[in-house]
Amino acid sequence: MSSTSTEEQQGTVIRASGSVVEASGLRDVQMHEVVEVGRDRLVGEVIRMAEDVATIQVYEHMTGLQPGDAVYPRGGPLRLSLGPGLLGNIFDGIQRPLVTLTEQGGSFIEPGQKADSLASDEEWPFTPRVEEGDELSGGQVFGVVQETQAIEHRLLVPPRQRGKVVEVKSAGAYKPHDTMCVLENDGERTELTMVHEWPTREPRPFQQRLLGDTPLITGQRVIDTFFPITEGGTSAIPGDFGTGKTVLQHSLAKWAQADIVIYVGCGERGNEMTDILREFPELEDPQTGRSVMERTVLIANTSNMPVAAREVSIYTGITVAEYYRDMGYRVALMADSTSRWAEALREISSRLEEMPAEEGFPAYLPSSLAQFYERAGKMKTLNGDEGSISVMGAVSPPGGDFSEPVTQHTKRFTRCFWALDRELAHARHYPAVSWTESYSEYLTDIQDWWTKKDPEWPQLRKEAMDVLQEEDRLQEIVKLVGPDVLPDSQRLILTTADLLKNGFLQQNAMDTVDMYCTPQKQLFLLRAFVTFHRKASQLVDQGVPIARIREADVLQDLPRAKSSIENGDEEALKDLIREVERQLEDVGSESQ
Repeated sequence: MSSTSTEEQQGTVIRASGSVVEASGLRDVQMHEVVEVGRDRLVGEVIRMAEDVATIQVYEHMTGLQPGDAVYPRGGPLRLSLGPGLLGNIFDGIQRPLVTLTEQGGSFIEPGQKADSLASDEEWPFTPRVEEGDELSGGQVFGVVQETQAIEHRLLVPPRQRGKVVEVKSAGAYKPHDTMCVLENDGERTELTMVHEWPTREPRPFQQRLLGDTPLITGQRVIDTFFPITEGGTSAIPGDFGTGKTVLQHSLAKWAQADIVIYVGCGERGNEMTDILREFPELEDPQTGRSVMERTVLIANTSNMPVAAREVSIYTGITVAEYYRDMGYRVALMADSTSRWAEALREISSRLEEMPAEEGFPAYLPSSLAQFYERAGKMKTLNGDEGSISVMGAVSPPGGDFSEPVTQHTKRFTRCFWALDRELAHARHYPAVSWTESYSEYLTDIQDWWTKKDPEWPQLRKEAMDVLQEEDRLQEIVKLVGPDVLPDSQRLILTTADLLKNGFLQQNAMDTVDMYCTPQKQLFLLRAFVTFHRKASQLVDQGVPIARIREADVLQDLPRAKSSIENGDEEALKDLIREVERQLEDVGSESQ
């Protein structure tokens, strides 16, 4: 966020309520223009105009603000500073660097406290990628900087800029705001630095939206196998308090096969956000063996921060994500949680005295959600590269009620729904993703990717899902009369479902082997469980008692395989399938 301001006062505060201010004398300002309010120069944004009276949402605490205080327009919308230094940093909702603010004034942000979003005195090793005389247009790379050991930061010509290169710096160490390249177009010269600004609420342009046909591998079996998401896909993660939304997003941030991770803590409790800020720097990146923060940007807006900043924080996150997408990277954005963001919209709307819709939320809640999620996707960028943004938004419905407005509207704009179940969470089943309420509309898009690895994957997945769904139906009968009255064929369904739940769906985030599961291991494990069910069903049809099948040692081996067999040990996984077949054939032979 730029820290420049217009010194001349053009407005006067006439009313203040919560985070909303009305100011007169602002006839010339525009919608979404940034202003500074009061003696402390609190940052705000114009959200409504009526003649010369502007309604402003203020992104900071307004303690001490009073009628008569000055308002200073800044001449443009809220913009982010985009350049080297984003990765590994922690920002608030308006891109103030929290570590720098802490060093300036301690643990609490003072009213009007400001700092450059990107350290202006830090030097970066620049390598040019163009020569004098080259023609450049928006989105093309004019140089690179090794931002972290894992990520090469590609310096882009800002969208809508173009021209011939007339000057370019040679390789060396430079500061972010040094002029690195000069373009000339129709006699006008444009100086390019390592940093450029972009409005938070304006999507960055691209050439073409592409079909997402590659799954975003997360290493979580219940997601990758049963409810997959594509690179560039969108997913909702609804769940009641304590069902593991944050823990699941931690695992996704660490293990998802994305180049860049953007984590937006939007309105979460301070202690939860503190845990994230402490844990993320200590997480080891499985791709590089170094800290996962080297490819992560954290945006922290806790529940005690101003509500208006919470509202803008997800736009800050998605704008940073688009910037790295334009470099050709795969970006995963975690928003935790969009319910708190929607509550911010509701509070601001009520202070504006707008007509409320269902449960007090503003009537524009659906369109606001759509504007956020539609910025995800797999794109052909302006320079011809491919980049993607996958958005996974947590939803916190009160009391776990999935029929409330935020959850229902989010379902309209996402194609993946990972519903977290309270009973599974209380039973310590992690991830607590319900296999009855969850769904994915990406199955047909990514089916070819899986069938290249195993042509039988769609059938294996279908058979396993059929078992789980049939078991859910049978549980209603079991609750009434018990399992012993069921025929052996149905009791086998219960047995196989238990094996699947304990040995496939459940995953230990603390186990060094089981915390991540490769696609190949997922395929072998899935085949092992389905092979058991197929062979056992044949035995039951031949009259073999289910009790005899349950005595086979393989019923102990199958659930343990997820943690006892390493990801790359394909021979051990093949041996497991062969052992399933051998033991069940022995059971059939002994029963004849």
